[in-house]
Amino acid sequence: MKWKIIIPIAVVALIVAGGIAMSQAPSPATPASQASSSATTGDVLPVTTNPISNTSTTPGLTIVSAAAEDNVDPISGAAITDRLQITLGNTTKKPLTHVETYYEMTDITTGATEAYYLALDGLTLAPNAETTISFDTETGVGHYPENPYSLYRSSTNQVDFTIQVSVDGVQIAKGTATKGAGTGEQAD
Repeated sequence: MKWKIIIPIAVVALIVAGGIAMSQAPSPATPASQASSSATTGDVLPVTTNPISNTSTTPGLTIVSAAAEDNVDPISGAAITDRLQITLGNTTKKPLTHVETYYEMTDITTGATEAYYLALDGLTLAPNAETTISFDTETGVGHYPENPYSLYRSSTNQVDFTIQVSVDGVQIAKGTATKGAGTGEQAD
């Protein structure tokens, strides 16, 4: 008689315990969370088309400078390792948000091209100010991942960059940079 009561209670207890254990287990990542985390972990892959769709003609964003070699730390002025480094100027009286970058690199000798797109989540460009961003292997404010196997890093030929930066409400800023012959990873 006691078994008739104990067995159902034990089964219910096991089901409840299993449910609690399952709710504590980490859930698998969804494709959306994988995509958003890939940019922060350094997985940057080439794209085949430019996804920027900004059609604004209102001025307000400029590429003040862009460099792919002979880079200088914007704060200390000291030479730093080569990277794609872009200084952006916000010439408006309001913060600019939803920063997106698209850049294409071309190996001048072989004609090979690669393009990259990255949404710079969380970056806000302060009004009437300049902000420097870098695509490299460093972490921290202003640093965004690069593909370490890109033409920029693998080609010993000259590689030219064409760059677009977009934000909400103003026209796309455009610029260029060049890496001369060599591998582009030495501090100058």
